Amino acid sequence: MIAARTNGSICRVWRLSPGYATDGNMQKTRHEMDGDRPVICQLGESVVNRIAAGEVVERPASAVKELVENALDAGARRVGIQYADGGKTLIRVVDDGHGIAPADLPLALSRHATSKIDGSDLLNIHTFGFRGEALPSLGAVGRLAITSRVQGEGGARISVSGGRRDGPRPAALNGGTVAELRDLFFATPARLKFLRSDRAEAQAILGVVKRLAMAEPRVGFTLHDVSRGGDGRQVLRADPLTGTFQSALRDRLTRVLGAEFSDNAVRVDFARDGLHLTGLAALPTYSRGRAVAQYFFVNGRPVLDRMLFGALRAGYTDLLSRDRHPAAALFINCDPQLVDVNVHPSKAEVRFRNPASARSLIVLGLRGALLESGHRASSTVADAALGAMSPEFGAHARVYQMDSYSRSVRSRRNRPTDPLFDDSVTVSARAEHVAPTTVDEALASPLGAARAQVHENYIIAQTADGIVIVDQHAAHERLVYEKLKEQMAGRRVASQALLIPEIVEMPEESASRLLEVADDLSRLGLVIERFGGNALAVRETPAILGTVDAAAMLRDVLDELSDLGDSGAVQSRIDAVLSRMACHGSVRSGRRMAAEEMNALLREMEMTPYSGQCNHGRPTYVELKLKDIERLFGRT
Repeated sequence: MIAARTNGSICRVWRLSPGYATDGNMQKTRHEMDGDRPVICQLGESVVNRIAAGEVVERPASAVKELVENALDAGARRVGIQYADGGKTLIRVVDDGHGIAPADLPLALSRHATSKIDGSDLLNIHTFGFRGEALPSLGAVGRLAITSRVQGEGGARISVSGGRRDGPRPAALNGGTVAELRDLFFATPARLKFLRSDRAEAQAILGVVKRLAMAEPRVGFTLHDVSRGGDGRQVLRADPLTGTFQSALRDRLTRVLGAEFSDNAVRVDFARDGLHLTGLAALPTYSRGRAVAQYFFVNGRPVLDRMLFGALRAGYTDLLSRDRHPAAALFINCDPQLVDVNVHPSKAEVRFRNPASARSLIVLGLRGALLESGHRASSTVADAALGAMSPEFGAHARVYQMDSYSRSVRSRRNRPTDPLFDDSVTVSARAEHVAPTTVDEALASPLGAARAQVHENYIIAQTADGIVIVDQHAAHERLVYEKLKEQMAGRRVASQALLIPEIVEMPEESASRLLEVADDLSRLGLVIERFGGNALAVRETPAILGTVDAAAMLRDVLDELSDLGDSGAVQSRIDAVLSRMACHGSVRSGRRMAAEEMNALLREMEMTPYSGQCNHGRPTYVELKLKDIERLFGRT
């Protein structure tokens, strides 16, 4: 018979038949055992705490999160965090909050004991913590000591090691609380095997502290690595900020995420359905190769929620390629009744009462903020260009991933001229709708006055304080795309009938795939029908594209549909196809442009949203300030 000792008593769990293996090499299943049935018994408090710790304390960063959140809930204005060996051997959190009274210290180490809620309403939570699980969980798997002092009373210290409590005892302390956790997981050594290197765990701690520092800009934070003893190495310092919350928030984001991020971000401020979205969102050309600069906060709480991250990605639809990721720090504020934070012990996930409203809030808020940025591109584009011109420039230039083109389109993009694309009519027609300007007026415009075209692809423009280099194909591709979307918003894209339909031969599978979406393509100005066998007849094409290679366009549309599969939303599929079609109607690389056309292109870029990047997230222009150019030649 196997027995368990619980709270000093023996509770029979199972009686095993003779010969049943108990050395780990079990011979029989549970259903094959004979004898008495199992008996239910109450697990001891220390066992319960160790089980709970598996949910609350996953790694040292989880312990830091819980302790710092306790400090913030205690009204701390300054929080100091120290760790050694990636937090495995020491985590110390010092705060100047209101402290814990000596009589309350034992209760603070009991499960489900908290001063933050009374249990009457779990949907009206205004604090980080509320479950009363963190301290007893930490004390169950490590050596935890808490020293605290309430104003007007003496200080006290209590400790718990592997679930065994000692104290409280009198202790000296000026005020606030010091929580010290040593030898994390010493009571559950198997968990130590799942921890990563000291460096990786230290990076995770830094990430947690950064998020909490962004959530509370009026609180000062310091983070030190004391692995080598002494005062240690300062990893992060964020002093408490004053002023309005929005100004303090921007300063804190600049301090934590860097000035480069804030300089290349737009302010987001949007409200609907009782939800309010604020924060900073980076320009599309300030994208990342991985989703490592995305931060969400709900009522001041840092959260990691898939729905929110998906909405962020949707907000940048058709502004980034699939291999690039946006950067943003976004804050959602609402009545606590509209969101449930009691989803998981780690409190990293939330559930909105109306998820669709939350998603729409993010998508519409981002689109509006990016729309107001107009043609603006990130300063990092210019920095990369200047770096490329410096003598020490290597082979590691920044790469912007872009959607793959069909082989025929790629080959034509590299030709010096392309008789298939006569887009002079398109550009000239656009030029007529742009108000003429004098040279001085053009120089005062954001993108300046066109001075030259080099390599039949790049427009050189002079501004009041520098020069602008424009990729004519990338820029016009965005302009055509936005025109197509504008027409699509008016129910359908204007089309032009071909005098002689173009017949395109393709495999039966491909032809059937296109015919399945023929109605949708018709709304986009592309009219196709079956023409016997495996052939398709293209009868109409979007008028804005002018003369196009219908066969190449069909192949690109087919590629886009294949990439999207059946998972893309209808609007996303339409936008993706429009983006591919826009490429065919753009000013081609290798086409010479007159001065009037170049200036018309610049003026239209200034008036068109998102024109700072093409449909694939690549920058459409680079702006170099005169002072930077002079520095290249030593004229400082």
